[in-house]
Amino acid sequence: MNGAFDEIRGFPGDGAGRPEFAPLTKWLETMPRAELERRQQAAEAMFRQLGITFAVYGEAEADERIIPFDIVPRILTAREWTRLSAGLEQRVFAINAFLDDIYGARRIIADGKIPEELALCNPQFRPEVVGAHPPHNIWAHICGIDLVRTGPDDFWVLEDNARTPSGVSYMLEDREAMIRLCPELFQMFRVMPVDSYTDLLHQTMQRAAPVSAGGNPVCVILTPGHYNSAYYEHSFLADTIGVELVEPADLEVDDDRVWMRTITGRVKVDVIYRRIDDDFLDPLFFRPDSLLGVPGLLAAYRAGHVSIINAPGTGVADDKAIYSYMPDIVRYYSGSDPILPNVETWRCREPQALQYTLDNLEKLVVKLVDGSGGYGMLVGPTSSKAEIEKFRAVLIAEPHRYIAQPTLALSTVPTLVEQGVAPRHVDFRPYVLTQPDGVKLVPGGLTRVALKEGSLVVNSSQGGGTKDSFILADEGAVSC
Repeated sequence: MNGAFDEIRGFPGDGAGRPEFAPLTKWLETMPRAELERRQQAAEAMFRQLGITFAVYGEAEADERIIPFDIVPRILTAREWTRLSAGLEQRVFAINAFLDDIYGARRIIADGKIPEELALCNPQFRPEVVGAHPPHNIWAHICGIDLVRTGPDDFWVLEDNARTPSGVSYMLEDREAMIRLCPELFQMFRVMPVDSYTDLLHQTMQRAAPVSAGGNPVCVILTPGHYNSAYYEHSFLADTIGVELVEPADLEVDDDRVWMRTITGRVKVDVIYRRIDDDFLDPLFFRPDSLLGVPGLLAAYRAGHVSIINAPGTGVADDKAIYSYMPDIVRYYSGSDPILPNVETWRCREPQALQYTLDNLEKLVVKLVDGSGGYGMLVGPTSSKAEIEKFRAVLIAEPHRYIAQPTLALSTVPTLVEQGVAPRHVDFRPYVLTQPDGVKLVPGGLTRVALKEGSLVVNSSQGGGTKDSFILADEGAVSC
């Protein structure tokens, strides 16, 4: 979008750009384009060798692809990160408090802060887990909070991902690629490390164990299998952490306890980091036709014999209609105004909001309340009249399924494309872990970049790529 804030050069007309990033500007100006392209190709070859792929469903045979990687890093200052991390801690604390309340006393409904039907009739609300409080009342152990930026100090929460947030393997592998291929950048900038994430994740899993597990809980990562679009990440995390990667057929439930089949016999499982959606998790409680679930798993969870990360039912917190109430939810549970604001949102289930949306479709972004991956959405300014009219009919037929937001002038970051180095729009997904003693973050996250000129859609399934995210350290911190 014309006039967008560039995170290195500032707003158009600002002159020489942001002085704190002058070394990167000089690096881009002096580095031959052929050398940048060579390094980027080397990164892509490394990813291909490692098997870092994702699947695009809806296309012929769900082709496996290498996610595009950009060699130019995205940089955030220590001051910016301090504010972001405080806002993320506040928001994730509120998400967990909301989930514990909505499946328990429901004080927030009784106090009139959110409509009862919006939560309890939500497709992601799971009555089967009402009253089944997980250890330490932590429901969303791992959250991926999607942030966008529109100015020097203007950060907005675009989405909360509290079910099975993905992409953290790209954050770690992008950093590894940059250390190997652009070591001079780590001499120019004091970059905070991200490699502690897997240790922190393992610690989070262990601390989520039920009391009956004792001092050495057995943790596993549950994957739907190698046909899943995020299978690489599942195997990467299991290998890095040092836990077993299991498929549903590897587990069985006996007397409300979960067992893993091994060549030496059965082993009791205490913690399951599941990468399977609720609908498919247990055919006895959810979809009976699921071939991906473990029969009896929810009974074992309700009995307190196994912990599931993230807990069943967390999807109600990342529903986009609930998102529109998040400022009120944050105030209700934290007692403070949100540090990180929401993007203005119209709930199309409300007649006045629906009419406004229909009158302004060409200006707005309209999304499914339970959608993900960039599917089922309309980006008005980049859509044809025919696409808008087709979407209008869908919206009128099922308005309760949609929310609308303004089309923001997302910030840009210099990016290597076919024409050379050019600005491209980005978002940012930090990963926030919750343990009994509080919220934990590593100083980094996944930067997704819309590689098509003018595009605001950063999802890999829609042609987006990734960048490394440099968080700069204060004096005394160690570069990685």
